Amino acid sequence: MYQEFYGLRELPFELTANSRFLFLTGRQREALSILQYGLLSAKALTLLVGDAGTGKTTLIQAALESERCRDVHCVYLNNPMLSAADFVTMLAGRFQLGPEAAESKSILLERLEAKLRQSRASGQITALVVDEAQSLTTELLEEVRLLANIETPEDKLLPVVLAGQPELAERLEQPNLRQLKQRVALRCELEPFELSDTAAYIASRIHTAGGVPASMFTQEAVRLIHDRSRGIPRVINVICDNALLGGMALGHRRVERAMVAEVCQDLRLSAGSNGPVPLSVEPPAPSPVVAAVSSIVPEAATGAPEESGDGESAASSRFNFRFRWKSAAPYGPSTKVTE
Repeated sequence: MYQEFYGLRELPFELTANSRFLFLTGRQREALSILQYGLLSAKALTLLVGDAGTGKTTLIQAALESERCRDVHCVYLNNPMLSAADFVTMLAGRFQLGPEAAESKSILLERLEAKLRQSRASGQITALVVDEAQSLTTELLEEVRLLANIETPEDKLLPVVLAGQPELAERLEQPNLRQLKQRVALRCELEPFELSDTAAYIASRIHTAGGVPASMFTQEAVRLIHDRSRGIPRVINVICDNALLGGMALGHRRVERAMVAEVCQDLRLSAGSNGPVPLSVEPPAPSPVVAAVSSIVPEAATGAPEESGDGESAASSRFNFRFRWKSAAPYGPSTKVTE
């Protein structure tokens, strides 16, 4: 709707798992590598934990679309609010096991194992990914454990990825789920963004959509977005999308702090729990796994900021930050410098 007003090719803050907009912090790159390793090596159970909106689904899609997992065929379940009978029916359909398998669990398991053995013999790995797994009943979690047990003397035939909110990890601590927990071979966790990550994330999405980040958000607007979103990517997208729409309605091509504050008030987003945002941000330390965003600094002189006519500092009114990405082939964008 507002693409032409801001000179964009497409909307930059849609709530979809579009891998072209993939942005990886060091922690997320590490999680991506763990997911790829778990799928490619056919580990029994890989656990991905993160709060709502931290990008679990996007990361799973990135892993499945990556070159490393080109030989992995994935059955993806994102609606785990099922009865045991519905779960069997869905598995029979997704694995294409025939109508008889949908009616009988024993037939399903027999045909599934035969199909998995055939796929492995041809060099293909078949995996099961369950998203929103915190909503699985205890009965279905036990079914997942039994599926992860399908194996030969040498290999697990159906690697499983469980992705869910922190409640999933808490449930695995329950005594009645100890057998499932013991099968967790790999575990990774996503956390909310730091301020520097939030700024680089917004810039990355705008750049991918064909825009110029420095001309669209002031620095103080980004600080407030980070505070009210608590660094959650999904909430960042919602705030930014509404702020850009409001900016177009007002005829403003640069989103300022007051506009973000009004959007957050409309969305009932209160101040974040991560404390006040500092006026200067040090770049995060490089991840031991791969280099992530290395720096983000305002294009302003050191010392006290110069006040602009509208009450915002000259530095914040420009949001002229600089960030550098160090590529870690084959993942992530190539090295870029945006002024």
